[in-house]
Amino acid sequence: MFRWGIIFLVIALIAGALGFGGMAGTAAWAAKLVFVVGIIIFIVSLIMGRRGAP
Repeated sequence: MFRWGIIFLVIALIAGALGFGGMAGTAAWAAKLVFVVGIIIFIVSLIMGRRGAP
């Protein structure tokens, strides 16, 4: 999941350096979204993993 976030971040940086502002903004938004979803999934799995077996 974080691999996709890094890929979108690199795309945003390259697009921003080349002057493609719209595409850079979209890729940066996608990178943020992927990172946030990844962190939420990580926290949920961490909480669910701490539960004992029923």
